[in-house]
Amino acid sequence: MRENDTALIRLLDLPVALVLLTRLPLPALPDAGFAREARAVWAFGLAGAVVGGIGAAVASIALGLGLAPVLAAGLCLGAQMIATGAMHEDGLADTVDGFWGGWTAERRLEIMKDSHIGTYGVLALVLSVGLRWLALSVVLNGSVLAVIAVAMLSRAVLPTLMAALPRARPGGLSDRVGRPPMAAAGLAAALGVFGVVACLGAQAAPVLLVTLLAAGGMAALARAKIGGQTGDVLGATQQMIEIACLLVLSSTL
Repeated sequence: MRENDTALIRLLDLPVALVLLTRLPLPALPDAGFAREARAVWAFGLAGAVVGGIGAAVASIALGLGLAPVLAAGLCLGAQMIATGAMHEDGLADTVDGFWGGWTAERRLEIMKDSHIGTYGVLALVLSVGLRWLALSVVLNGSVLAVIAVAMLSRAVLPTLMAALPRARPGGLSDRVGRPPMAAAGLAAALGVFGVVACLGAQAAPVLLVTLLAAGGMAALARAKIGGQTGDVLGATQQMIEIACLLVLSSTL
C-alpha cells in the first residue's frame, strides 16, 4: 500500500485501529498500515467491539461463577481499562482539568498537555467510574451484549468529531492521525449503529439519541473552550457517551 492509498477499506485498518485505541499485544504492523491512519478510523467501532467483547466475556464468567452483578460490573470495567491502558479515562481527566482550569484556549491546551492531574480531573474520574460501575451493575441484569454495544458505539462516533472539528493542537495524537475523510467517518458511524441495533434491538433508539446529544454537546464545548478537538477531547467524548448510554440502558433494560 502506498502512503496516498485512497481505498476506503484495507485489511490492516482494524489492527491499526486497535493500536490507536488499545494496549492489546499485537504483532508488528508494516509502515504502510500506519500511513492510512486517517482512513483506518472507519474501524474504530470494531476496535470498540473487541474491547467490549473482552469486558463482556469477563462479566459473563463472573456472573457464571455466582458473583453479584455489582462485582461483575467492576471486573468488566477493569478488564476494559486494562485493554485500553485507560487512555480514554486519561483523556477525560486532562480535558476536564484544562477546560475548567484555564481562562484562555492556550492555557487550557497547556494544562491538558501536562501529565499531572488536578482536582477537576480527579473528581471527573471518580464520577465517571462510579456512574459507569453502578449503571453497568444494573445493565448486566438485562443484557451482557450491552457492554459490546456501548463500547462499539462510543468509539464509532469519534471519527465524525475528528472530521467535523479542526485539530486544536499541533503535534498531538489527533493531529498525527489527521482529519479522516467523511466516507471513513460515515462508515464508522454506520457500523456503530448496526452494532447497537444488533445487540440491543428496540432499546437501540434511546441509546442512539443520547449518543447524538452527548457527542454534539462535547463537540460544542470543545469548540468553545479550545477551538477544536484533540486526542484528550476524543477520549473524554468516548467516556461521556459511555456514561450516557449506560445510564439510559440502566432505566430501560
